[in-house]
Amino acid sequence: MNDNAQEKKNLVAQWAYDTGDILGRFHLWLEDIEVKWTRGQPVKEFTSQISFLNGRMERMFAMTGAITALGTRLFGRFGEGKNLDKAGINQVKKDADAISAYAMSECLWYLTRQLPENHAVMVCLGEGLMPKVGETPEMGSNPQLGFGRVYARPEVAKWLDKKVIRLLNDKNYTWQEFYQEIKEARITIWGAAIDTLENTSRFAKGASTGPMTVLHVFNQPLHITRPYEGYIGNLVLPKDVVNEAAKESVLTTFHSPRDLVLRAILRTYPGVKKENIHVWTLRGKSRVERIGGLWKIWEDLGVHVIDDGWKMPSGIEAFCESGTYAPTYCVGSWQDIKKDTHVFICDGYAASAEAMQAASLAPLLNQRAFLSVFTSSFKLSFDKEQHIMNLDPNATDFKTRLEVLIGKEVDDKTAAKYKDMIMEAVDANIPLHKLSIEADDFFPEKDWDVLAVSGYMNPDPYSGASGVEEISPSVYRVTTRLSSKQGEKLITFTIKLMKSMEQSRFVFNPLLIRFLSGEDFESRPVKISDSGRIRNEVQTLCSEALEFQKDEKICIHFNRILPDVISPNNQKKLLEVLRWYKKNHPIWFAWLEISAP
Repeated sequence: MNDNAQEKKNLVAQWAYDTGDILGRFHLWLEDIEVKWTRGQPVKEFTSQISFLNGRMERMFAMTGAITALGTRLFGRFGEGKNLDKAGINQVKKDADAISAYAMSECLWYLTRQLPENHAVMVCLGEGLMPKVGETPEMGSNPQLGFGRVYARPEVAKWLDKKVIRLLNDKNYTWQEFYQEIKEARITIWGAAIDTLENTSRFAKGASTGPMTVLHVFNQPLHITRPYEGYIGNLVLPKDVVNEAAKESVLTTFHSPRDLVLRAILRTYPGVKKENIHVWTLRGKSRVERIGGLWKIWEDLGVHVIDDGWKMPSGIEAFCESGTYAPTYCVGSWQDIKKDTHVFICDGYAASAEAMQAASLAPLLNQRAFLSVFTSSFKLSFDKEQHIMNLDPNATDFKTRLEVLIGKEVDDKTAAKYKDMIMEAVDANIPLHKLSIEADDFFPEKDWDVLAVSGYMNPDPYSGASGVEEISPSVYRVTTRLSSKQGEKLITFTIKLMKSMEQSRFVFNPLLIRFLSGEDFESRPVKISDSGRIRNEVQTLCSEALEFQKDEKICIHFNRILPDVISPNNQKKLLEVLRWYKKNHPIWFAWLEISAP
């Protein structure tokens, strides 16, 4: 055997050993792996790490991205919503979200068994609770990994859970107290911002590109104190452009006039044609009211505002209906075959988790990302939106100031709605104290670090990464990207299902979903781990129906579950299942309280 063949065997063996807990959980076999450095100085595998995590933890996070992508692509009902009505598509999306959230949650649980004893991973921002523009309320409330989910060794998890529940229930318990108690206990929290299935609608409709899973893990928690999901304006530029503007004493923020931004771009890249400056932004009729004016500003300046179908340098067509995270990887410049310079920037808005993920990715890619918190209403244009969330909701003249910004009189109900949106952000400790914010403003310590993990279900137009590919029966190639300040790796796994397709479907499905689908829960052997699994699953499947009580109990209020989130028939079945576990295993399910008709 030659040296290269032996080195490949060693590579696969070490990766399989380091990630074996996760692979074993899903009955998977690692057959091959390719590691390609796409940024930074390549070093031999296993000799160093690229982030604040040790090498084994980096590999386990990479495998988490791969398995979440693989399981969702295979068992998340990909493309089954293509010809369905809105309700049908909504159900497919929720089923896909359930698979992706469950797969990642299980990976994180097994991953954190390898954490140092005083460490924990805590989800600070999630995506899926809020309906998107044009969607009805029931199209929110999606299965997700949201704020407060803790993954750690049992003793640390229990201790930290109590603190999180106090954050949720005690308005007098501040972030500062929470963080001080963590430091005094010498607990290290790695915060996380998670979107287990980006581009869910494209996934449900069977789009050939776009769906991916995104996990950012930080060396500290974000200073967020409760579940929050809203919209945030974002402008992402090459760092050189921002520096060039500074030379002319121009401060760049999200609020900067776009003609000044263009001027800085032209000075940074002498000779670049305006039509070769490409602005990626969300598009579509539903967004005209909010950012149609922004599109027009750029178009009037003579630059190219990207539409669906424009070919990226990867050769894959862009899409603008969703997916605000992945385009960040393209922000910068390149030359085409004619040696003409092209510049790519992002402008517009994103959901809060995606905006924070993109903002924390930007410094790794020599970019700057500028944010401005928006409301969750789509009635106003971006130039008004960017100021409303900075109003003082408790000011006696709040309504008057709101009317000045909006440009017309508003009734008390409308004023109360905007006040509630501001208060929701204030209560969650979202940084509203500044007109323009950056990733730094979300952290208690400014020396923050991040490992960005992307798992690709389908090809990605912006990075050119491949999606899940079947290369032989039950054998799949899956691509994950790891990005950090030190470098970036594109990792391609070849993974084999060790069970049949139908058996693997059960492996990747949440226990409660299996019961709702007809599996006999009464004859199934019950283990103490079922208690933890079901506790995790109800937090993923119906978080809006849960009340976290001070005595470590969780009360499920069935009257809070929308029928389009869990159908009435499935709610009856869920109630039957939970009551059976509570009755037959009262000690293991002492944490469970049920409020139902």
